[in-house]
Amino acid sequence: LPRNGVARPDQIVTAVMEGLNLGNDFAKFLAYQAFLMNGNPITNLMSIGMKTPLTGPDPPKPALVGGLSQHGTFEGDTSMTRVDAFFGDQALFNEDLFQGFISTSAQFGFNGTYDVNAAAELRFQRLQNSIQTNPQLVFTSPRIISAYSEAVFPTIFFVDGRLNNGQLTIDAARHFFDFQMMPDDFHRQPAPVNFTMVDPLTKAIFDKHPFSPGVNHGKNNFVLQPQTPPLADFCGIYEDIVLRVIPGQYPRPTGILRENINKNLGFFFGAVHAEHNCTQVFPFGRD
Repeated sequence: LPRNGVARPDQIVTAVMEGLNLGNDFAKFLAYQAFLMNGNPITNLMSIGMKTPLTGPDPPKPALVGGLSQHGTFEGDTSMTRVDAFFGDQALFNEDLFQGFISTSAQFGFNGTYDVNAAAELRFQRLQNSIQTNPQLVFTSPRIISAYSEAVFPTIFFVDGRLNNGQLTIDAARHFFDFQMMPDDFHRQPAPVNFTMVDPLTKAIFDKHPFSPGVNHGKNNFVLQPQTPPLADFCGIYEDIVLRVIPGQYPRPTGILRENINKNLGFFFGAVHAEHNCTQVFPFGRD
């Protein structure tokens, strides 16, 4: 990736495939979902951190072009090692939350590691904590899918590929979450990882503590949002992103802006359709 933290979506796809061995379809799903919500479709650039002028002139408002750290899009509430945006900078590592990560792993994980059992408990604990303390909590699509996915990612991508046992040591977790670097002599997954490996794990941690989408109307006042698709409805989440979230930022795109958004929507659907029987939708018509 470019050292200035600004990249094209295809560069991000290549980086996560080469660095962590994400499969092509899964890498494209993550990259283009994030880019559609947080990138600049005119310049084809996205910040992998906070908003920056290096992505070029912004499209018209209400487009955000906020980068991967933009709250409420790809990033959201109930993170395992970062505070909710209501409490401060959601991009900063939080030692208190990481100590909770450690204690949950010690209590529920195999030999004190972060595994799928620890992931299920920590995901539930963080959600419950945000319900009790964050008056502005939002836990709906698209955040709901990234919240459960990011809980299982460390058991796959942060575990040394020579072990590949789904058990993340606390030392390795510290390197990734706090130091934001791979441990010395780290080996990636031995084979590309696609939806077929990730989906069953996200389902497993969800099934331990099933939860419906909703938002807080004040502390400890979680109001269900039945109109938003649940985690189990993958195609519904795809449609919600494409028909509600993206048009929310680009209500009536025209010209090159519309053309580029449609192109990226096509890349996104290609990744979705590879392993899910979803029907493509067209919020801005077909080119």
